[in-house]
Amino acid sequence: MYRLKPVIFNLDYTLDCGQVFRWKKEEDWWTGIVGDQVIRLSQEVDSGELLVDSKLPPEFFTNYFRLEDNLPSIYESINKDLLINRAINKYRGLRLIRQNPWECLISYMLATASSIPTIQKRISLLSQIFGKELEEGYFSFPDPDTLANADLAMLDKCKLGFRTERIKEAAREVASGELNLNVLYRLEYRYARERLMRIRGIGEKVADCVLLFAFEKMEAFPVDTHVRQIIQHYHVDDSYFETCKNLSCMGDWGREYFGYYCGYAQQYLFYQKRMEGFVPLY
Repeated sequence: MYRLKPVIFNLDYTLDCGQVFRWKKEEDWWTGIVGDQVIRLSQEVDSGELLVDSKLPPEFFTNYFRLEDNLPSIYESINKDLLINRAINKYRGLRLIRQNPWECLISYMLATASSIPTIQKRISLLSQIFGKELEEGYFSFPDPDTLANADLAMLDKCKLGFRTERIKEAAREVASGELNLNVLYRLEYRYARERLMRIRGIGEKVADCVLLFAFEKMEAFPVDTHVRQIIQHYHVDDSYFETCKNLSCMGDWGREYFGYYCGYAQQYLFYQKRMEGFVPLY
């Protein structure tokens, strides 16, 4: 057990905002599985210090929670209107998480047309059946080879629905090297997105989520139902949307409107909408 003193960081907002699915809070402690480690974290209200129960070093958490990101500068760059200003002020300290690319890829393929509890359940079943037990009741996420060779009947037990064969195909691509995840880091955003969208079951929204949360593409602007509703509700008078109705156009708008760190803006707006619905701007 040790302590960290992060600057401008809110553990609850960061882990609860819907970007990652393998953390749960009981009383004051969050328990999560990252790689082959079970991690327990708590944050003191007054000091903001993190209590860390983990074998992983402090450097891991600095990287995982992107504690090196200059949030004041990011806030300044994305603070374009009253709505995002309200989200920044209320959810100050929410940071994007650097996720494992493989686990992030499969997790967001499982997230299509699903609620967060349903996504968590699928990932939990997938890990219980195909992962390795780390502690009692805690399992690692299965590797690409395991899922590529998995029996479809066993995969069906994970309640994946129409996603079952797509998950197996994606695992096969990664396991065979046909899809080299490391290459995506080096590709420009648009080319990385095009490559991901060649995988069956990955559209623009899923590709943008994976690129934002796992591949350092801060210019990714995922447009889901919440974000689409936000844009239509608060920017309906914008002449741009008289001709732009589809999600692709809305993603382009987000990149142009918020700039390079539009991915941060998207997560703040998404969390605000999920927690509060449409908020009054006065």
